[in-house]
Amino acid sequence: MSDFIIPANEKVLVTGAAGFIGSHLCLKLLEQGATVVGLDNVNDYYDVNLKEARLARLEGKPGYKFVRMDLENREGIADLFATEKPTYVVNLAAQAGVRYSIENPHAYIDANLVGFTNILEGCRHNNVKHLVYASSSSVYGMNTEMPFSVHHNVDHPISLYAASKKANELMAHTYSHLYRLPTTGLRFFTVYGPWGRPDMALFLFTKAILEGRPINVFNEGKMRRDFTYIDDIVEGVYRCISTVAKPNPDWNSAKPDPATSSAPYRVFNIGNNSPVELMYMIQTIEKALGKTAEKNMLPMQDGDVPATYADVDALTDAVGFKPATPIETGIGNFVEWYRSFYG
Repeated sequence: MSDFIIPANEKVLVTGAAGFIGSHLCLKLLEQGATVVGLDNVNDYYDVNLKEARLARLEGKPGYKFVRMDLENREGIADLFATEKPTYVVNLAAQAGVRYSIENPHAYIDANLVGFTNILEGCRHNNVKHLVYASSSSVYGMNTEMPFSVHHNVDHPISLYAASKKANELMAHTYSHLYRLPTTGLRFFTVYGPWGRPDMALFLFTKAILEGRPINVFNEGKMRRDFTYIDDIVEGVYRCISTVAKPNPDWNSAKPDPATSSAPYRVFNIGNNSPVELMYMIQTIEKALGKTAEKNMLPMQDGDVPATYADVDALTDAVGFKPATPIETGIGNFVEWYRSFYG
């Protein structure tokens, strides 16, 4: 583990610090003795009280500072970088959600493209050692070859959210190439666990079952997801921060590998490498709650994919870690947290 310790004199800027993954990552970094600047605009895409409660867990911890700001604030972000001079940046702030991107496309352009440009510029002008940023399994879009590999082409996204994440990878590559800024993109696969997002299936199902309401089961339940537990995601991100991206000396422009480059650029999947049937996931929630769900079977939704499955070999080779928390353990932990948080 010692290879991945970030010295306290090396500051980490974490955007999306009030978010699900961001708040957990800040805690992990602080526990390991790092100095952390957390940034978030605490928007109302979902329950602000939950975001504030996540932030409250970080308040007053030695080595931690919080800044409330939009990523789209060009001058504000530039000033923040110039003042704080972070060694590492982890960009987790984004407008999330596949379905919401169909209703509200402009939110994705503002946060995920304009905001990410401001982060790239901040890194470029302030000698940041490594930018790690959130991508998503949704970039695989219309791909059906399983498991999804970072070496596959991903040019057919089926939601604007996915397109914005693919764009982030392309933008990062450009900065890695032009300015030799080391960048690592992390494609997260269906992250779940305590303090999770209220717009995600696990949260929605748990809430509805406890309230005695039916749950909406899309694609008649014929979905498979590579559910990845929050602690595994955070461990993977943490290890990637200090594993600075390097050029691939064997990269061949005649047969380009999408996951690496002649520039200091990498892309990794972080997933459980073990897809779970949606109906099994629902049964696991029912078991943990001791209640049976009333199921409202519905067709597939626009922008959704029937299955996700992560090939994590590249991540394991690079940082020596592979997510492995079983869904039964993860859902049990979530339900326990949900009951204690919401009474």
